[in-house]
Amino acid sequence: MPAARGQGGGAVGGGLPRVPVVRGFAPRSAPGGEGGAKARGKALRRSTPRAEHARLDLDPGRPDAVAAVEESGRGRIPELTPLRVGRMAAGPFAFLRGTAGLMAYDLARTPVTGVTAQICGDAHAANFGLYGDARGGLVMDLNDFDETVRGPWEWDLKRLATSLVLAGREAGLSEEGCREAAGDVAGSYRRTLRLLARMPAAEAWNAIADERLVSHADARDLLGTLEAVSEKARSNTSGRFAAKSTEEAPDGGRRFVEALPVLRRVPDAEAAAVALALEGYAETLSEDRLPLLARYAVHDVAFRVVGTGSVGTRSYVVLLLDHRGEPLVLQVKEARPSALVPHLATAGIGTPPVEHEGRRVVLGQRHMQVVSDVLLGWTTVDGRHYQVRQFRNRKGSVDPAALAADQVDDYARMTGALLARAHSHSADPRLLAGYCGKNTELDEAVASFAVAYADRMEADHADLVAAVRSGRIAAETGA
Repeated sequence: MPAARGQGGGAVGGGLPRVPVVRGFAPRSAPGGEGGAKARGKALRRSTPRAEHARLDLDPGRPDAVAAVEESGRGRIPELTPLRVGRMAAGPFAFLRGTAGLMAYDLARTPVTGVTAQICGDAHAANFGLYGDARGGLVMDLNDFDETVRGPWEWDLKRLATSLVLAGREAGLSEEGCREAAGDVAGSYRRTLRLLARMPAAEAWNAIADERLVSHADARDLLGTLEAVSEKARSNTSGRFAAKSTEEAPDGGRRFVEALPVLRRVPDAEAAAVALALEGYAETLSEDRLPLLARYAVHDVAFRVVGTGSVGTRSYVVLLLDHRGEPLVLQVKEARPSALVPHLATAGIGTPPVEHEGRRVVLGQRHMQVVSDVLLGWTTVDGRHYQVRQFRNRKGSVDPAALAADQVDDYARMTGALLARAHSHSADPRLLAGYCGKNTELDEAVASFAVAYADRMEADHADLVAAVRSGRIAAETGA
């Protein structure tokens, strides 16, 4: 009688070749073992020493601040450009938020290991926040993916660290404290990768921001702030927005009320084009979501200005009501090509053609988050690409520049941990942990870079303010 598989010389266990379940992804080389990933990560230190990440060599041909702002405004709605400039001129941190492309230009000339991940592309400290899951719980994670691409993990880490220096300065933190916060970002990123590398794969994959992560990041001083933000987020819903921003329509439904310059009504033809595009959006959703969406009807569409870097892009809110008149508000937001793409080639990274910019944003978000909006999708309106998501889905955020000075380093550790977890979905945490190591060499290098680049951002911001005062570029303040 032939031996059963797995007994004696059978194929199960010792005899079955360890092949990837999914082509292009290597399996762990041995159950419970580190395999070669950690060793490969350590080997990368020879070609890219960790101390090299302190380098900031600005290119002589670098665009000046005003030229960079003007270039990033191409293709946006012209009448909103002054509002965007006004928001960016509010301070160096706001300027950083609107200049992901300029920083990518500079980062493309800095050392990288060659290891890539799905990166946010705009991982500054204000792009983390709370949002609701499908069961009413709250999750904290990265929450802006307009610039997401496959790129160097170092770019996200350095942008986050720089933003903490700028936010810390605005919060009144000492210069030494700002540098420590930048180092804490990298240190928390590094330690979280080591933790994820030791965890079972499925557990690491599903790790979310909860009390254990707060404790791991040593961010307990933030608990009170996070609780206050959570309480506010729970009431930040479609229903509340609709109650404040709509009125009864003549036909008995509801319609948006203008609140210029942020919310304005649009011509019927424009509103109809957005509403009709929801049919294409529905095709991008999981089939099990369609019965839910089918229980709503579109009642109105309005244009709504969003963000700092996003000002001037086309963004709509769509009011849907169910059979009881309960609202669901969707945001239909223009998805432009990532500002990082032109600079990836300089860093030696190829970028495949993008089929649809909205799809790029949505898939990038799903790559990086543990829990994503169940109604996340994409569509096309009049030839332009858009992402679609729930609006005011119990969202809440921490303003890092408004934190107490002694909380900035806690927030730095929290966001550093979240960034590491987000990167670990698309880059092997064992590989990154092997490179980042146990000591603080990377932390110190990233902190040095962040302080130097924050100084550069402050100088660039001053140039923008001077250009506004001289009349070279128009700016206006608004809601």
